[in-house]
Amino acid sequence: MDSEMLMTLKLPPNSDKFKTKFRLVELELNSILEITQAINNNMPEEALYMMYKFTLRANLRVEKMAIYVLEEDNEWHCKVHFGTPKDFEKKLPISLLEQNIRDITDLKGFPLSEDALFLEIFDLIVPVYHKEQVLAYVLLENNPAGGFLLDDEQGRELDTRFVQTLSNIIIVAIENKKLFRKQINQEAMKRELEIAKKVQSMLFPETLPYHEHLKIKATYFPHDLIGGDYYDYIPINNDKFIFCIADVSGKGVPAALLMSNFQASLRTLARQTNDLLQIVEELNYQIFQNARGEHFITCFICIYDRNQKLFEYINAGHNPAFLFDMQNNAELTLLEKGTTVLGAFSPLPFIESSCITIENFLLFTYTDGITEARSMEEEEYGLDRLIQFMHTQSQTDLKKIHENLIAEIDNFRQENPYNDDITLLSCRIKPF
Repeated sequence: MDSEMLMTLKLPPNSDKFKTKFRLVELELNSILEITQAINNNMPEEALYMMYKFTLRANLRVEKMAIYVLEEDNEWHCKVHFGTPKDFEKKLPISLLEQNIRDITDLKGFPLSEDALFLEIFDLIVPVYHKEQVLAYVLLENNPAGGFLLDDEQGRELDTRFVQTLSNIIIVAIENKKLFRKQINQEAMKRELEIAKKVQSMLFPETLPYHEHLKIKATYFPHDLIGGDYYDYIPINNDKFIFCIADVSGKGVPAALLMSNFQASLRTLARQTNDLLQIVEELNYQIFQNARGEHFITCFICIYDRNQKLFEYINAGHNPAFLFDMQNNAELTLLEKGTTVLGAFSPLPFIESSCITIENFLLFTYTDGITEARSMEEEEYGLDRLIQFMHTQSQTDLKKIHENLIAEIDNFRQENPYNDDITLLSCRIKPF
């Protein structure tokens, strides 16, 4: 058969249908290519949704559609819609979600509850999922006037499989963008936390005295990577020192920064004055100015003068400290007097310091992670149990006291995790 004979052959009677299908496939492939290029060029989500809308409305001539996407808040948000009422952006009904639709479904005759009646303007619902997770639902009109349609046994219908494929490409790409942003944010947060942790580690004294006449022991277990507890020992001269334990409200970087400011202020004030009332009032002012009332700090702070055998303290809303007088049969005094939390009011509504003459004693302080530890029955360890325990430990070495108390708390809570930071700070003074 020569070329002239081929030229005279007539096309089959259904050639128009083939031409239409070919044109539709060509449009679909071009649309996928354009969107894929846009994704590779890292175009923003809004631009991808605009291309998606243009492809369905202009190329496929869909006249009515809406797409609901599952967002990070676990709610279904309408991201694109057209051919719908102006106030269409409603939540996807729970009654529809409960149907667990996994394939393209005809909405006509589908039982819709009252909260889903606004979906009657559509014919189809097309689920979009990735790795068995439904990411979006596309609502469509099945027979757009003048649109590109496919013929099948039931008649002429929209190419819903292409709509599903196109939607999947767009939604998965956007989901990957979200995951990438989340990963970047997590890495940035991790770096911030590492920096804050390093800053926080510099707040604590590198060494603490531990000899026959002056022993100070600290134990610190942060609940998270960055804790909100703080302790310090600041020697003023050979015979006088400041001893402090504190707990900031909140956690994370803001708490670490506030505690850093507290430490810097305390150490600066300690070089300027030995007046404990003035130190605490100035600390309160600094915290109030920096935290603007959003965070506060509880603290127990004292100054001990070995020459005068004078112990002066202020408790600023902190857990009561334990003072055992070892020259008086280890008599226990709970140190609770002082003022309210620092940073909540400026000036402080009330404040007083208390002075005790003593030369042989054990001072035990802690943060509320100890007393608020809970058993499996959700019962708090509490102050009464701590008092009973400490009565058995007054003669014990400080390191052993801390070890025994942690073991006691672990035995009490069993498998129940700690809910807060744990800090223990003890001081034992013996006369020369």
